[in-house]
Amino acid sequence: MTQPATAAQKEAPTSAAKSAGDKESSRRPLGLRWDVRSLSLLGVLAVLVVVGGITAPDEFLATSNLQLVLTQASVIGVVTVGMTFVITSGGIDLSVGAIVALASVWATTVSTQEFGFAGILFTAVTVGVGCGLVNGMLVAYGRMVPFIATLAMLASARGLALQITDGSTQVVTVESVLDLGVRDAYILGIPPLVLVFAAVTVIGWLVLNRTTFGRRTVAVGGNAEAARLAGIDVRRQRLYLYLLSGLCCGIAAFMLIVLAGSGQNTNGNLYELDAIAAAIIGGTLLSGGRGTIVGSVLGVLIFTTITNIFALNNLETAVQQIAKGAIIVAAVLVQRRSLRGGDA
Repeated sequence: MTQPATAAQKEAPTSAAKSAGDKESSRRPLGLRWDVRSLSLLGVLAVLVVVGGITAPDEFLATSNLQLVLTQASVIGVVTVGMTFVITSGGIDLSVGAIVALASVWATTVSTQEFGFAGILFTAVTVGVGCGLVNGMLVAYGRMVPFIATLAMLASARGLALQITDGSTQVVTVESVLDLGVRDAYILGIPPLVLVFAAVTVIGWLVLNRTTFGRRTVAVGGNAEAARLAGIDVRRQRLYLYLLSGLCCGIAAFMLIVLAGSGQNTNGNLYELDAIAAAIIGGTLLSGGRGTIVGSVLGVLIFTTITNIFALNNLETAVQQIAKGAIIVAAVLVQRRSLRGGDA
């Protein structure tokens, strides 16, 4: 015999619908704010261009300098794309700079260079993915805190890079690799490394915003337990994300080899801080659950432009670091204020 529905049962669908409606209504203004954030970042970048044009008009606005800025942004930009995925999932990767260093020196040893262009590229990418695999296994299946696991990788990768090079610079002698960095290789005035960065950015945006992998990443970062109950293999997803971060580091290492023409154990110094900072000021939540590739790329361009302006005006590195720190603090405060408004 069918039991009459209780008041609580009758109310459940209504409550669920109301909750869904509340979420939807809160999502719309939040999305609007993120659009405003991107426009704000573009505004900041435009202001920096104006400042650079005023303080060093002949040098800053020169085509060669603008190409240099974009090229320098490309290497750390590729790393930042991978970092954005990791942070969106609620993780962190402090080892990206060390992985770039290790991949660059491993790919430029004499024995590796004997295999030419393909050997260097394959080694750089393989080392990056291998390090990402170790990070992912420690975090996902070893249940280590991402901060600790990647900090251990940072120390280990830097130590191994130093051991391989013995503190010396490994000069690249493969002409096909070096040729990518010369002006004759530019396509319509655009350096090849910038095109690689653009391709990684587009692919990263599509994966994060238009695939189930991206939706799973956001779900894991928003609430890992709810994602698990929804049928997502959280551990495997985290493993994939660190593999992705390692892949980006491997690609960045090869780009750095092309740019510098050598492999050094000091490569990628402080890349982890620059990548995290760029992602944060771009709008990716450090607590996870929301990420933006476009914002991260704008963050990279802002930091690279600041560095270039300071260098052209012969300002001290210390002042440059203070300016970056102030920007990071301001971005986090704005981010917290936006979240507070979204929860209201």
